[in-house]
Amino acid sequence: MTDAVPPTEVGPAKRRRPFPPKLRANPVLVKELRSRMRGGRAFLILTGYLTILAGFAGLVYILSVTALSSVSLGQADYSSVGIVIFGTVVLLELLMVCFISPALTAGSITTEREQRTFELVSTTLLTARALVMGKLGSALSYLFLLLFVAFPLQALAYVFGGVAAAEVLISAVLLVVTALATSALGLFFSSSQKRTLTSTVLSYAVLLLGMFALPIILAILLQFVPLLWFLGPTAGAPEPWKEAALIYIGVLAIATNPLATAFATETLLFDEQKVFFYTQSLGNGVDLPVPLPWIPYTIFYLVLTLILIRLSIRWVRRAEP
Repeated sequence: MTDAVPPTEVGPAKRRRPFPPKLRANPVLVKELRSRMRGGRAFLILTGYLTILAGFAGLVYILSVTALSSVSLGQADYSSVGIVIFGTVVLLELLMVCFISPALTAGSITTEREQRTFELVSTTLLTARALVMGKLGSALSYLFLLLFVAFPLQALAYVFGGVAAAEVLISAVLLVVTALATSALGLFFSSSQKRTLTSTVLSYAVLLLGMFALPIILAILLQFVPLLWFLGPTAGAPEPWKEAALIYIGVLAIATNPLATAFATETLLFDEQKVFFYTQSLGNGVDLPVPLPWIPYTIFYLVLTLILIRLSIRWVRRAEP
């Protein structure tokens, strides 16, 4: 008589888990991802997002091909169609990321307060850093999903040509950095305010101020400051160091705005054929190396993101009982 084979033990280590160990280390991230993706809201936003992108891309394609159809076959340059489609898709992605990100994070901490669960979370072993990073990681995971599903629309540009790999990589960097900064902005107001409505209003007010009002103010200042200080009362060309300072200030002013950075970077990539730096000739004939706007934009908003995350953690610690 053969011995019976003992049943295989199924313990906690034998079970299949849907999240890798690094993600399971933060229970807030796991909980937020599950609750976000189990509802229908996430899929409705994703569907509407792709519908808008595809609709505008199709409209741009029809208008571009119609405009080129009037040109003779030997003179038509269809690479411009790819450039226009790619620029339109990236621009729409940038705008949507700017306006979707605060909506995902502006109520992340305030909702815990409004639902009377913040004190309960504070009594656990979960640290303020883990709470903030879990909320931020959940929002960023969904935002990166939105960016990833739009890659096929960007790939349409390769059918017509005219778009280099450097442009695709730079656009990806701009989108990711913008998603980080705007998400951190909403999280900061969510941790410092007590109501979701207040946090949301402040997040969008600061975002709209930075995207539209601040560029207008900087443009006005850049028109008058050179006349009052850089050029001075003397006639003629300014001194080389003043001219160089004016160029760098202009680049930094452009780098504070995502839309201006995208337009200026694309223009310089097309005109100068440079990815990182281009040269600008001064009045004395010296060539000044100038970074493309996407470089100071990335540095500035990454530093701003780290500061906002740090402040958010401090606000959460301060609110703990």
